[in-house]
Amino acid sequence: MKSDYPHLQFRRHWRIASQSMFELGQCDSLILAIRETPIKPKYHQYLLKVSLTKGAMATTAIEGNTLSLAEVENVFKGQKLPPSKEYQEIEVRNILTAMNILLKEVTIDRRGHLIDPALIQRLHKIVGKNLGDHFDAIPGRYREDQRTVGPYRCPDYRDVPELVNRLCDWLPDEFNYGSRKQSFVDAVIQAIVTHVYIEWIHPFGDGNGRTGRMLEFYILLRAGVPDISSHILSNHYNLTRPEYYRQIHLACKTRNLSQFIKYAVEGLRDGLVKTLELIQYSQFETAWEGFIYEKFAARSYNKKTVFKRRRDLMLAMPIGVSQSLDEMALLTPSLARRYAKLTERTLQRDIEVLLEMELIERRKEKYLAFSNSLKLLMARRLDREP
Repeated sequence: MKSDYPHLQFRRHWRIASQSMFELGQCDSLILAIRETPIKPKYHQYLLKVSLTKGAMATTAIEGNTLSLAEVENVFKGQKLPPSKEYQEIEVRNILTAMNILLKEVTIDRRGHLIDPALIQRLHKIVGKNLGDHFDAIPGRYREDQRTVGPYRCPDYRDVPELVNRLCDWLPDEFNYGSRKQSFVDAVIQAIVTHVYIEWIHPFGDGNGRTGRMLEFYILLRAGVPDISSHILSNHYNLTRPEYYRQIHLACKTRNLSQFIKYAVEGLRDGLVKTLELIQYSQFETAWEGFIYEKFAARSYNKKTVFKRRRDLMLAMPIGVSQSLDEMALLTPSLARRYAKLTERTLQRDIEVLLEMELIERRKEKYLAFSNSLKLLMARRLDREP
């Protein structure tokens, strides 16, 4: 090797703080709760779309891509953006392709790869595909020149193949992947460390950050992080971008990854909490819908059409959003067509019935779904000692 690189130690140059270990335990529990909570296929598809689009936007935005989330969602749907944004569209599409390939390999084909040079180069080739002059590297090939990124002088290009080989040889033993069973904590730390080492080795002329974050995404998937949570770390790095760069620089300067690991684990834990909250909200919506059906099933009726109209009106009421009389009549196209043929007095009578059933409550001139009636039936505990 032409030079020595004191920050590239290929050994455990970090200590996991007690707070981080606690948060990693929380992450493991949160993942179990997410994986064991059934959600409707339609809502799972929605959450997966959110995960992939946010992940693709985040990892490209860190590198300067300015597409909005709405534009990334259009790319996800297969739509074309204006010619002036073509290369940004390709950047995002490449990341979405890489994420989908890895998702298929891990969650459908159940295949797990060792991190090796071939995988690293394969991901880089996908990241840089069809970007032409907007990508300062040959996709899938190590750089053959000297590079400096800000104040950081990258390793000599002649040392890159050996450094990548050393990284790939070191990872399985250090993080117990292979013959020994890898723990969740080992896997998370491996994902974070691999990402940072790719940034430091800088094996390619361009696309190193995206490749490192794809490897991190892959290792987390392999460790059991749910597909709908796969975007969390990239999103965390993007939302805290100045801190992300500061932590990478600090780790290089101090030759210690402890602080970067702490920073990443906090972001992972917070992101998993938000994912679980979304799933719990979905579950609450499902339970609330069932609650409405039960309340109506216990009620006698003379006219089936009236009964069904009132039930449909209640089912269409969004949770937590106040609605005026006019807004309630237009909650769905079907309701709008039905109430267009009826008088306002009929709508008012329907609302009075829902008030009597304690399914909605009046807030001044508006009405709100009385979901607290369901919350009172949920398991509760004291938040502190009495």
